[in-house]
Amino acid sequence: MRARSLFAVLGTAAALTLPAISPASAAGDAVLTANGENVAVGDVLTASLASGTAATFYSSATGTSGISCATSAFNATVTDNPTAPGTATETLTAHTFSNCTANVLGVTGVTSITVNNLPYTVSAASGGALTVNPPSGGVIQTTIVLRTLLGSINCVYQGPSLTGTTSNADNSINFTSQAFTRTSGSSLCFSAGYFTAKYAPVSDGTNPVTVN
Repeated sequence: MRARSLFAVLGTAAALTLPAISPASAAGDAVLTANGENVAVGDVLTASLASGTAATFYSSATGTSGISCATSAFNATVTDNPTAPGTATETLTAHTFSNCTANVLGVTGVTSITVNNLPYTVSAASGGALTVNPPSGGVIQTTIVLRTLLGSINCVYQGPSLTGTTSNADNSINFTSQAFTRTSGSSLCFSAGYFTAKYAPVSDGTNPVTVN
């Protein structure tokens, strides 16, 4: 009886000493989850423009003169997805634009928009902040080929990084008036460009992605 009582006391003491662990807290939600499961490193996240929106590249932060694209999409491979709160990282391997029009004087159409210097690094934080950075020593660069009354011209725009936000309300990524500077091109290329776009839903190919 004495031995049984001693074991009972030891068992109670151990129970009081060890922290309570629930199945959820034992596993730990990662920063990026999809359908309640942690997104795995190596998974590819994709998104197109949110329904009813366009990706715009305007000549001023508040104006409407410039380029508007009805189609845009990206692919990004998850490289790190730590337990939340934290910052997940991805490698942006593709970012495309098509079905674009221009309302710039002297410009008759948009031949192509190409994102250069890929891949970029994407950081998605638990608080909703998102940044896109080029490789060390590089820049975010986009080359726009325009058709003009004088022929085809190339306009090259560069910026140090992009800053956006994520929202779990519609599993979206938003970029608003991200500034670029023209580094080459004729006077028909506007001297500065401001990029705005909303991508939703971001998914792992099957399920929408939530940022925790």
